[in-house]
Amino acid sequence: MKKFKWYKIAETKAELMVEEKYAKGIEAGGKKMCLAKYNDQLFACASKCPHAGGLMEEGWVDSTGNIVCPLHRYKFSLEKGRNVSGEGYYLKTFPIEERPDGVYVGIESTSFFGW
Repeated sequence: MKKFKWYKIAETKAELMVEEKYAKGIEAGGKKMCLAKYNDQLFACASKCPHAGGLMEEGWVDSTGNIVCPLHRYKFSLEKGRNVSGEGYYLKTFPIEERPDGVYVGIESTSFFGW
């Protein structure tokens, strides 16, 4: 079972100013990442494309809810990070939780031995 350390990134979703179908770069827990919104739901993923390091914050979300890298148009599922355009890459994703006291992103916590 994965354990996460949760970092507050905003008081409200509106405060983040992430526009529908666009991406935005943020930092949480010392990690750069990308936020995107699709159907009014927030998603978080790695800031760089695993193929050639394109900045995902400069990409966009397509009509089916995949984030698109601006360099070579590789597409990744916002939910699972799986490459859906056939190249076989995987984009790291991070869980988002909207709580009564704010919006949080989870970063997997690991110990020296992985438990």
